[in-house]
Amino acid sequence: MKTPRRSLRGFTLVEIMIVVVIIGLLAALAIPAFQKVRTASQDKAVLNNARQMAAAADSYFLESGATFAASTSLVGATNYVRSLNTVALETYPDFYTQGITITISGIGSARTMTYAP
Repeated sequence: MKTPRRSLRGFTLVEIMIVVVIIGLLAALAIPAFQKVRTASQDKAVLNNARQMAAAADSYFLESGATFAASTSLVGATNYVRSLNTVALETYPDFYTQGITITISGIGSARTMTYAP
């Protein structure tokens, strides 16, 4: 008598479920780490933009003798900063005063950062 042969091709449902669970666990570990790196990268870019704006304001103060500058005087094709690219929907001040801390708000729609020149 012949016994029925079981096909050895393919995967069982249990094997597929185990693989899906392992992939889910790896994703659960990787996603928070990715978000942390993304937040740190955004903060560094915003801080760099704030430094550029502070340096542009200082140059404007030295050249014009003023203690107050509008951002339109600092940013533009022929001004101190060619363009100010936002990276996390942040908002930069419209006016800069000599010696006053710069506050950037709305970073990632939640955070605020200050830069003291």
